[in-house]
Amino acid sequence: MSKATASGRAEQKGRTVTTKWPMVRLGEVLAERRDSPRDEDILSEETRIVDKISFDTGKITLRVDGGTRTKLILVQPGDLLVSGINAAKGAIAVYDESETKPIAATIHYGAYVPDKSRVDTNYLWWLLRSGFFRELLSSQVPGGIKTELKAKRLLPVRVPLPPLAEQRRIVARIENLAGQIEDVVALQQRTAFEAESLMVSRLDTLFRQFTRQYETTPLGDVLTEANYGTSEKCESTRSEGAIPVLRIPNVASERVSLESLKYAAWLAKNDRNLLLSPGDILVVRTNGSWDLVGRCAVVQWLPEPMAFASYLIRLRCDTSLVDPSYVQHLLRYLLSVTPTDPGRHRN
Repeated sequence: MSKATASGRAEQKGRTVTTKWPMVRLGEVLAERRDSPRDEDILSEETRIVDKISFDTGKITLRVDGGTRTKLILVQPGDLLVSGINAAKGAIAVYDESETKPIAATIHYGAYVPDKSRVDTNYLWWLLRSGFFRELLSSQVPGGIKTELKAKRLLPVRVPLPPLAEQRRIVARIENLAGQIEDVVALQQRTAFEAESLMVSRLDTLFRQFTRQYETTPLGDVLTEANYGTSEKCESTRSEGAIPVLRIPNVASERVSLESLKYAAWLAKNDRNLLLSPGDILVVRTNGSWDLVGRCAVVQWLPEPMAFASYLIRLRCDTSLVDPSYVQHLLRYLLSVTPTDPGRHRN
């Protein structure tokens, strides 16, 4: 088991981390807010309710309606809001101090008042959303990050606490770096968009030329199979007998990715035809994000038997007639020139 001490030493996963700053219990700089909103303020929507905190940005989204049957807590401007369930995934926010009204959150959240004489709220926000803090949780909290993070578990956790001036310098450096990263990401997105536009233009030229040179044939005539995947429930944790199931995130880039796999129990009732083979084409047929619908990827190689989820279509080509990669490019071209109305599926 890992330990943290007031001297600035912490042991994490078999390694000792030494900081030049004291390790302080969060309870020394945070106080749990125990207020509840008034029922009439919730019913009138004078006090709005938190819908979620973004894992990526740490920003709060509020519900459109005010109905709830769950007990609520009150969150005041300047409070640190922590999701007890998803804190380790980044669901930690600061409710903007410039706001003039409180908001409410379910009891699966915790609202905390920072002691501003000792801690900079933004320093805490960056710290608690870091991988370093996730390691501290894993080492210091019974049950680690798998246990709901209530105040009684969060506040005893020791974290490094520099002097206030140093905290602010650290925040300034982090925010400067974050800004640079955002600029790089924006540039990558623009470059990717331009590359995609160039690819679509090139495909348009090629396939228009092909239709003049060669006869066309229905796609179904060069396929041996076209079917939907398994609707078995998938889990992040692999149980005995379970196999990986490729989902939309695994093909959204139009290449098969084996990252963030989920698993489903492979029962005798499952059709072996749902297992993938090299050369199979997986097409996204439905999704809440419209720009993903119609994207496809060719299965090149798999390290073990894998299935595919029901919101994908698997196309299996007659390779004596057509190359799967050619079909993928053809589908990309058709998607660019014949978009389906939003809200509909591809089948």
